[in-house]
Amino acid sequence: MRCPKCDADMIEVHCEDIVIDRCSACKGIWFDRGEAETLSRKWIAEFIDTGDPAIGHKLNTLDTIPCPRCGETMKRFLDIDGQQLQYETCDEHGQFFDAGEFTLWAESQYL
Repeated sequence: MRCPKCDADMIEVHCEDIVIDRCSACKGIWFDRGEAETLSRKWIAEFIDTGDPAIGHKLNTLDTIPCPRCGETMKRFLDIDGQQLQYETCDEHGQFFDAGEFTLWAESQYL
């Protein structure tokens, strides 16, 4: 799989009984449908989300982000509870979080 933001290789990361995909370069994370919700506990988020949030923030300037599974343009979700969070989702296949975004998203699930 290729990263939908920087086109680098995605590397499989095993967490509990789920395999997610993390970009080898920008450290963005792809979750197949339902995986993000399952892994949203904070300690897991910090283990998975190891990239530099500043790099993730810069990648939010890209306009069209293809789903790494089907190639269709993903929808962009903005600002959960004022945290300046922005992530992309494919209704059919899953969600992509830039570096730092999954940790913010996971924290917002328990506020």
